[in-house]
Amino acid sequence: MNIYKKENSLFVVLITYILTIILTICITSTIGFNNEWMMILFAHSVATIGIYISSLIFNNSSMYDPFWSVAPIPIIIYLAYFSNNLVLNDLYTSLIVFVVLFWAVRLTHNWTMVWGGLKEEDFRYVDLKQGNLLKKEIVNFFGIHYIPTLQVNVSLLPLYFVFNENIINYNWIIIGASISICAVILQIVADKQMRDFKKNILNRNKIMNFGLWKYSRHPNYLGEVMFWIGLYVIALSVESLPFWLFLAPLSMLVLFVFISCPMMDERSLKKRPGYKEYMDKTSQLLILPFSR
Repeated sequence: MNIYKKENSLFVVLITYILTIILTICITSTIGFNNEWMMILFAHSVATIGIYISSLIFNNSSMYDPFWSVAPIPIIIYLAYFSNNLVLNDLYTSLIVFVVLFWAVRLTHNWTMVWGGLKEEDFRYVDLKQGNLLKKEIVNFFGIHYIPTLQVNVSLLPLYFVFNENIINYNWIIIGASISICAVILQIVADKQMRDFKKNILNRNKIMNFGLWKYSRHPNYLGEVMFWIGLYVIALSVESLPFWLFLAPLSMLVLFVFISCPMMDERSLKKRPGYKEYMDKTSQLLILPFSR
């Protein structure tokens, strides 16, 4: 089997993820935890190590990419239906699970559409993995694999409180779910516009400044940030929500504003003539109707 063909590459990733999930469940079930979220963090970490090892085997860190959206699926299912102190009724539970699955399935599907297979590795990973072998693997494990895992784990933490603490205002669940659903729809539209733009060979190395991209350089990233903000808003329904939990969506915002967006902009500056002018007049993240 030629694993570098896209269909075969996707099959390899699928089998890797299934085996990783099974192994993670087996390892985690042998350890007693006093705190449920520590158990989730441990399982999340073990699974990350499994994907990291597979990325070494196939020499492609892009195998981690779908982990961002796949890992939350078993986490939300556990929180919603197997957590020790379930307090939320079935209707609101189903709504929250739908929101997370809607986001996860869409983002994972989008990745399968744009990834070229094991022959293709995200340019950001290639750029980060420079230097001697030790430095390369430190960056590979922590920068590409484990720190993003911690980011997702922290950003899911508000939902732990939703499923385990007293709810005093269900309106926040409706509001937060609406924000997250709108965020996913925004991502769907933005990604569709970008895919259609790239399909035209005449647009190669040109600037995508149509549709949502006319008003934001990264509307897809805006949708991602909005999704996580929506999860935090859902948690505002909880009676005793820790004050510091606002750091969960804030950390996601910081990630995209100061790391992801600048990396994409830097690459476009090198590849696309006129991108500096586009940057100067187009908002980085927010959709703003007027040029600066």
